[in-house]
Amino acid sequence: MAELPILVTGGAGFIGSNLVDALIARGYAVRVLDNLSTGKRSNLPSVDSVELIVGDVADANTVRSAVQGCRAVVHLAAVASVQASVDDPVGTHQSNLVGTLNLCEAMREAGIRRVLFASSAAVYGNNGEGEPIKEETPKAPLTPYAADKLASEYYLDFYRRQHGLEPAIFRFFNIYGPRQDPSSPYSGVISIFTERARNGLPIAVFGDGEQTRDFVYVGDLVEVLVQALESSEVQEGAVNVGLNQATSLKQLLDAVGDVLGGLPEVSYQAARQGDIRHSRANNARLVQRYRLPEPPTGMRDGLAKLLGL
Repeated sequence: MAELPILVTGGAGFIGSNLVDALIARGYAVRVLDNLSTGKRSNLPSVDSVELIVGDVADANTVRSAVQGCRAVVHLAAVASVQASVDDPVGTHQSNLVGTLNLCEAMREAGIRRVLFASSAAVYGNNGEGEPIKEETPKAPLTPYAADKLASEYYLDFYRRQHGLEPAIFRFFNIYGPRQDPSSPYSGVISIFTERARNGLPIAVFGDGEQTRDFVYVGDLVEVLVQALESSEVQEGAVNVGLNQATSLKQLLDAVGDVLGGLPEVSYQAARQGDIRHSRANNARLVQRYRLPEPPTGMRDGLAKLLGL
């Protein structure tokens, strides 16, 4: 079993490729399934222990072929843009929910049990805003993206109960780090701010800058994912991935300025409709089940790694 590959869907993307690097460093063989819509071949190491299948999780036959001979699956593939799901709910649904169902069926047929799933804090909607959000906080998805993520969680739980799958479900808050694409208008705010600051371009902040997010460096997330793969058992129930730390956008900009030695012009514009003002994870379950790096990567260290400094 130790020589069987781990399948990483979306493995050529931001989080996926960072995970692939960590798995290779630990001696695992890895198979990547990615349609390269946002992922890049150049994100993957050119080594014999990494196999890339260019294909879409929305295609059941492709998924069935990809899982053959694997020991476990990390399911990261998704159309991660909330706005894209609003503009094209039917198209994004194919990747974000049908893709998960395809994977569950393929794993059932192949007898593979362990699967890690990237869900999202978006499943909570505006519920719990202003205080650390617990996993038990009522769910209120506001977009097709969030609805598909929550429905995927329910399907994974069904396959756990009915067919013995071992899903480890993680609700990501704000993950940042190297290979996050700043050219996308839907990219994380950190990658956009750092790219513009590094190039001396003005930075626009939507709102007053006092809105807060719970940022996690991708390397810290990867450590948790590897633990979930290697654990002898997976406990039931989704897990928030956050640090229970609220960082305002103004504090983020101050940190970017510290790392780069200054900032270009910053302007404040009208807040975007529907934007959540405060998002912070209660991470008690995460800390109970997994070992976070001690201490977790701080904002300035994480920014320096992102910028290659």
